Amino acid sequence: MPHDGQAAPNSPRLADLTALTAAALPEVEALFTDAREVLRARVTVGGKISAAALETEQCAAHTLSWLATYIESLRQLNAWAARLSEQGSFGEMEALLLQIGFGEYLSQLAGGIPMSQNETARLSDLGLHWVPGEAAQRLMASGNNPAARAALVALMRDNHGRATFGATGLEEELEMIRDQFRRFADEQVIPNAHDWHLKDELIPMDIVEALAEMGVFGLTIPEEFGGFGLSKASMVVVSEELSRGYIGVGSLGTRSEIAAELILCGGTPEQKAQWLPKLASGEILPTAVFTEPNTGSDLGSLRTRAVRTEDGWEVTGNKTWITHAARAHVMTLLARTDPDTTDWRGLSMFLAEKTPGTDENPFPTPGMTGGEIEVLGYRGMKEYELGFDGFKVKAENLLGGQPGQGFKQLMQTFESARIQTAARAIGVAQSALETGMRYAEDRKQFGKALIEFPRVAGKLAMMAVEINIARQLTYYSAWQKDHDKRCDLEAGMAKLLGARVAWASADNALQIHGGNGFALEYQISRILCDARILNIFEGAAEIQAQVIARRLLD
Repeated sequence: MPHDGQAAPNSPRLADLTALTAAALPEVEALFTDAREVLRARVTVGGKISAAALETEQCAAHTLSWLATYIESLRQLNAWAARLSEQGSFGEMEALLLQIGFGEYLSQLAGGIPMSQNETARLSDLGLHWVPGEAAQRLMASGNNPAARAALVALMRDNHGRATFGATGLEEELEMIRDQFRRFADEQVIPNAHDWHLKDELIPMDIVEALAEMGVFGLTIPEEFGGFGLSKASMVVVSEELSRGYIGVGSLGTRSEIAAELILCGGTPEQKAQWLPKLASGEILPTAVFTEPNTGSDLGSLRTRAVRTEDGWEVTGNKTWITHAARAHVMTLLARTDPDTTDWRGLSMFLAEKTPGTDENPFPTPGMTGGEIEVLGYRGMKEYELGFDGFKVKAENLLGGQPGQGFKQLMQTFESARIQTAARAIGVAQSALETGMRYAEDRKQFGKALIEFPRVAGKLAMMAVEINIARQLTYYSAWQKDHDKRCDLEAGMAKLLGARVAWASADNALQIHGGNGFALEYQISRILCDARILNIFEGAAEIQAQVIARRLLD
């Protein structure tokens, strides 16, 4: 393995590695340019991109999306290595993460990118064939090999208690935040999470109150409204570490983050002054009420209607997949206020107040009923179907004070929501890796620990590699957001890749457990269930790939 400038077996020398990875980037960037033009030609009708043609060419379009996601991932992986080199913290583990990551992802670009367990994105879908250049060929030939994976796992086994495998490259303040929330997860969440899951219980209020005291709900809310005014990168680190403990705990902050961003972007001064301090302190808990039965990702076709009355609005309709609804004090509720519309026009967002429920009466507010949806995982906040029949909303609680702005207001939150979902995915993947590695070290078969077997070690190595890649892509998305740059593309890519990595990590960690992984008493059974939702909510993988493709053609 790499040590003091010596090369791992069949790997480039450490001193040349970042130069080699940097040299491979122009090759794949040129490949992407060719691929995009091929797709553009296929879906252009009358000089414009045709939505119908893009749907017909969905396989090619999604191939382009995954191709772009991999190339951006490699770009950010290389940038991470360059930063570490400048800081003097690019060591053996980091070099192995870099060379294995490049070797594997370049090979997949050439041979096929797994979109799911039985779907592969291939260049042939776009009628292309790639002949790798010298730099890419070297990395593909020697970057990811059994010796490199074994060397990486050896270093992972002696990680000196560090929170992640490999330096993150983040500034000291963010690492201090990570350490604080990692300790909280280790001490308060992980010892209890599996019991909450098995009993299908709500996360205890003392955990919610502790998070409020730690500032989770006001982390990115400006100081003038009672928050800490910290970066989106800080929320990524917090979400990552709390989700490593339990995805439900990591997602508690997401509710407030979405509500706060809606109000910050679209609210009136009075609404900001009224709601943001209460959200920041945790005095009120919000829930997002968007999805309806039979609409799924097609939010533009929502049917729940809000009718103007003398003293406000009355809402009638049905909603589903509403997270943490019973405990919430306020709903960010999307409804149709213009009955003459059938698409995204005519939708409005409301800050709909409700009374938090109890176990005996979860939905006591007049005009509102609800029922729990039993789910495989992601259980700590519970999911509900809601019914509204003449449910009253105050006139001043129309977000922004103007009807018909709801869909646009919601779109403004999608970047942050997808960055956060990517962060939660990284946390779940990290949990799977740590759980799988611990079991592999403790479990003995045929006279030695499971981790001594190459394929078990290889699974763990690839988990660490892909988690690091997804992590860097997510951090980059957050950096873009923090610097007021449009990042819907990068956020979508981070979510798309992060969700796949989380599922692969959980699935492989369960495989390491063997039959025990299928037993409910083992934590990995919960982690697998929790990982599965990540490819669905905040935009299913198929929808996400379609959105990315359309954006790439802009």
